[in-house]
Amino acid sequence: MPANTALDADAPRGTAEAAGAARTEGAAGTAEPPAEAVTPLIRGIAVLRELTEAGGTLSPSALERATGLARSTVDRITATLEHMGYVRPDGREVVLAPPVMELGNAYLAALHLPALLDARADALADELDESVSLAVADGDGIRFIHQATRRRAMSLSFRIGDLLPAERTAPGPLFAADWTEADWTRWRARRAADPEDTGFPAVPRTRHESGAASDTDGDFPHRSAQAATDGYALDDQLIEPGLVAVSVPVRDPATGRVACAANVVSHTSRHTATGLRDTLLPRLREAVTAMETDLRDAPPTSPGPHPSGLATWTTASKTQLGRGFVESLARGLTVLTAFGEGRAHLTLAELAKATGLARATARRALITYEHLGLMATSPDRRTFTLTPRVLSLGFPPLSRTTLPQLATWHLRALANQVGESTAMAVLVPPEPSASRREPMIQLTARATTSRVLSPDITVGTRLPARATSLGRALLPSAPSHPYALADEELESGLRSIAVPIRDRTGQVIAAINISTHAARRTLDDCVTHLLPALTATATHIQTDLHTASRFTHVPPT
Repeated sequence: MPANTALDADAPRGTAEAAGAARTEGAAGTAEPPAEAVTPLIRGIAVLRELTEAGGTLSPSALERATGLARSTVDRITATLEHMGYVRPDGREVVLAPPVMELGNAYLAALHLPALLDARADALADELDESVSLAVADGDGIRFIHQATRRRAMSLSFRIGDLLPAERTAPGPLFAADWTEADWTRWRARRAADPEDTGFPAVPRTRHESGAASDTDGDFPHRSAQAATDGYALDDQLIEPGLVAVSVPVRDPATGRVACAANVVSHTSRHTATGLRDTLLPRLREAVTAMETDLRDAPPTSPGPHPSGLATWTTASKTQLGRGFVESLARGLTVLTAFGEGRAHLTLAELAKATGLARATARRALITYEHLGLMATSPDRRTFTLTPRVLSLGFPPLSRTTLPQLATWHLRALANQVGESTAMAVLVPPEPSASRREPMIQLTARATTSRVLSPDITVGTRLPARATSLGRALLPSAPSHPYALADEELESGLRSIAVPIRDRTGQVIAAINISTHAARRTLDDCVTHLLPALTATATHIQTDLHTASRFTHVPPT
């Protein structure tokens, strides 16, 4: 097929650098990209994966070292990702931003399992007072698609999207029970090449002085066969000393194959592995039976509207930014967002129509994603579907974000824009010892400017709600207008204006404000000059919140 000029404009003169950037997560070594693969897309995926494995933050020089790409290439890729909203600058660092979760959201929406089963998992976690997760198979590993964790001093650190080796988990034997001989051959090759699990950045390293595979390897085929017989599997401190888990398969009623695994996790100070099985397995099985009923009774999903104008947007961005915008990377990433609820399997023609891309452009992106393990094809190669590996593109570090973490970057930008201090707060119950049971607010995030005279109220401070603009924006009895003012009521000279922050259901869960000295701004100035920027910031925070909370819980504090 002739090369597509729009994609090849950013291609290198050679392919060695691209091959170096094409490392597949969870696998040892590298694979040479196909001739029609999109090199800039391979490079961009490598940057997103390195940022993910580093916890969401790296400097450009660290990205250069980690990916093996030239600094100029890293700069162009991060500039493109920044324009798409997927990363943000934070001082000298490049930081993953909530909009990158759109990629993982596309996979989870297309999978449809979290939407159907997460309420059952959450209810089970509440009932058992233990962490409950849902996991799917990803090659010879397992990847989490839902987490309902308990907040304890000893708590589970794994996140949605994290990849674990099958042999060191409870869900792993359940999936391996259906492996073919070719699957077992690939697993043995991976274990021999990577005995310390360096391809699985989310798990602790195994330590073997001899360099040989761990003792669990020889036992894994037996555990898989036993899981097929028993209908459950245990993890008795295989991932880490002290961690135990029991897992039961959730089967697709249409095929009888394992759709996902429901997993209860604890630690040995609370349960032994056999104790976990004896006490909690019956209730876990009941929950799984209900999950399978939900799968059987679920009505067919109706596709929502396709994303629109994606190809037009990338073309306009290239015109605006010139060489600093890698259009082939942006176009390739838009292909992932074409999938979603009711759009789990798409043909090439459907993908091209959904994105507005030429068929040749979409086809080369699909070839690239198949090479990287992010896309799978049907046996007749007519339809394409996302794989769980899409969750490796920025999702895990952001899946545990809080609202204050999410808002802080925006508050800093707002403070720099208006030259005034900004803050966010939530409603909290009155202090039990308070003489007057008045509603209170607690500051959860703030950003300041370098002024001689500025508000100095630290995060964690509690204030009476009715004396602050933040409280008035939060109170259920607040007036219906879209902002709240406080004029020297908390302290002489302190004037502020606030607007609410709403979750995906429209409920007010927080508020942000701008504070100033009365000598600098009149009330009219606050409404005329500060409110537009404040409202725009609230919109940005809400957009990030709605993206981040589609399949994860974002705590307000």
